[in-house]
Amino acid sequence: MSTRHPLKGRTIAALAADGFEQVELVIPLRALKRAGAKVDVVSLRHGRIRGVNLHLPASRVGVDKTISEADPGDYDGLLLPGGFINPDLLRQSAPAREFVRAFAASDKPIATLCHGPWVLASAGLLAGRTLTSWPGIRDDLVNAGATWLDQEIVRDGNLTTSRGPQDMAAFVPAMLATFTETAPEPSTTAPGGESDPQRNAPPGLAVAALRWSPKPSVTAVVGIGLVAAARQAMRGQASQS
Repeated sequence: MSTRHPLKGRTIAALAADGFEQVELVIPLRALKRAGAKVDVVSLRHGRIRGVNLHLPASRVGVDKTISEADPGDYDGLLLPGGFINPDLLRQSAPAREFVRAFAASDKPIATLCHGPWVLASAGLLAGRTLTSWPGIRDDLVNAGATWLDQEIVRDGNLTTSRGPQDMAAFVPAMLATFTETAPEPSTTAPGGESDPQRNAPPGLAVAALRWSPKPSVTAVVGIGLVAAARQAMRGQASQS
């Protein structure tokens, strides 16, 4: 395996749905492909899924396979990007939960960040694990049995986690390293330790984004109203039939 393309011959699944955080999927995808990996974007549906920049709509990414078409045995590792909506949709999907469990059962490397660990929690995979995430979901992960650390990168066997977009510079090389290894490294933290405390204030990144976000355009407001009206009309027709 060349040092220039350390992931040549490896195939990685990037499990994502609408509402994925743009930088948390697009930047890792580029890094993986530059390292020589083949990457399939696996999702709940065909077509192109919509990303977000924090809370604002961003560009779309094409889906290579749906979960029902993808075989976990064909992949050497799993990338789970965050965003708020994306993992919330995935964690409610039984096939998505089973897809993630298959990687854990085979001890294949899993790299995730931000709200991505929500999916692991719903899949029942966090008891006794040590990880990090977006600080806002700390309590969810602790209640799922994990030890939560407020660090930019946490390694625990086959699991590599990071807090979010603010730690992307650290996450990408850590992700590449975990997908390059032929066997999981020992945990960098003591399992079953004490979690770091809750934060006393939300991350400034999120607060600033909301403060400086643009006002909704007239077109957007009208569009939302038309969608709501169409859905209401469809419900009315369904109740009459």
